[in-house]
Amino acid sequence: MTIRREFIKKSLVGGSAIAVGGMGFSAKSYASILGANDRINIGVIGIRNQGSLHINSWCGMKNSHNVIVKTICDADELLFPSRSKMVFDQTGIKPKEEWDMRKVFDDKEIDAVSIVIPNHWHALATIWACQAGKHVYVEKPASHNIWEGRKMIEVARKTNLRVQVGLNNRSTNTIREAIKFLHEGGIGELYMARALCYKARDSFGMAKDSVPPSSFHYNEWLGPAPYRPYNVKKSHYNWHWYWDTGNGDTGNTGPHQLDIARWGLNKHEHPVSIYSTGGIYGFNKDEREPDKRTPGKLVYGGVETYGHDKTFQETPNTQTCSFKYSDGTMLEFETRGRYTNHEGSKGQEVGNLFYGTEGWLEISGDSWKAFRRREREPFAGSKDDGVKQTSDHFTNFIDAIRAEKNEVLHCDINEGFYSSCLPLLGNISYRVGREIRLMNEHEKFINDPEADAYLKRVYRKPFVVPDIV
Repeated sequence: MTIRREFIKKSLVGGSAIAVGGMGFSAKSYASILGANDRINIGVIGIRNQGSLHINSWCGMKNSHNVIVKTICDADELLFPSRSKMVFDQTGIKPKEEWDMRKVFDDKEIDAVSIVIPNHWHALATIWACQAGKHVYVEKPASHNIWEGRKMIEVARKTNLRVQVGLNNRSTNTIREAIKFLHEGGIGELYMARALCYKARDSFGMAKDSVPPSSFHYNEWLGPAPYRPYNVKKSHYNWHWYWDTGNGDTGNTGPHQLDIARWGLNKHEHPVSIYSTGGIYGFNKDEREPDKRTPGKLVYGGVETYGHDKTFQETPNTQTCSFKYSDGTMLEFETRGRYTNHEGSKGQEVGNLFYGTEGWLEISGDSWKAFRRREREPFAGSKDDGVKQTSDHFTNFIDAIRAEKNEVLHCDINEGFYSSCLPLLGNISYRVGREIRLMNEHEKFINDPEADAYLKRVYRKPFVVPDIV
């Protein structure tokens, strides 16, 4: 983008010292050319739930930051009409529609992409985008496994492009204020943080394998994941609860809170000891209505489902993770996927608690409170003035692109990687059923080939994350 801008400046007003008007350009038209070349064209890859938020965020900054959603991309073409209308209604521009992300990367006019597709695609899509010269905003968790996350860092550094991870709390003013308070010793020396993810989720049932809709490019949706027959209960959104494509709620909502916890503890390394346990709890046959017409068949949400032996998802809905760092500092994380009480003074469901030698602090939503020792009333905290502290994570990404500096990013890929590794590590311990110990410098486990096998995956050709990026 800078190269294009400099070329125009030199061509119009450069070494020959020819006046702008003398080349047939008015001052106004010259300004419009600079404006066009100052524009950042965005491609949004993945336009379902969170993808809609991305579309609205980019479209909402069109006036102040000259950002245009040029292309929308999704493996499910059924989404195109509504999302194209969303862009057109806000900007007056009809975006291009693609179902193959590689065509977005091939478009020389695209400057940056939003990657809002399932977790198993995050790394390869980011690598392809960087190799094509695009800046990247990638949703959390940064990667589906630890090895490919390291490759994302390598490609970002090799290409010198901005890669922002969507851990948007990094851009929320009140949370930044709370972290600063912790780092300055507001509750003394920190020895533990606790992250919470309490989200009651109902069973989504099961369905027989079937043929994907004609509008759904299932092969491209599967991408790097092993082939398996299409199943309506294992694709859109429900992919979160299967190991091939997702990381459970620990790797879905969890990265946000684990990022705040690691940030507050000021840890820029992996933990050395990880232990996680849990399972799938709280479901029973009575929660679904029997279909009296066919014995043994159940109906859930209008979709035929069969049997009930907890095979409707693979990832745990109840999980506890414990991480210990080399200096002994503890980080705890808990996922509760069914009905539960809450924690903290505000009865929070999703948030953070920090413990120090002089007191404790809680972050709930976009507010925080600090308590001194045994005192019941907070002595410090965010202002409760009813003004919502919105995140400007998207704007920060654009600012970093224009500044051409990774330091401007609030959640550069390196930061996002370390926070994303926490749920990935917890899930590895859960799957092997015991404590695992990590060698930070090698990103390998100590004498544990079983656990090492989960650091990387076998990729389905041609959707392969390369060893050398």
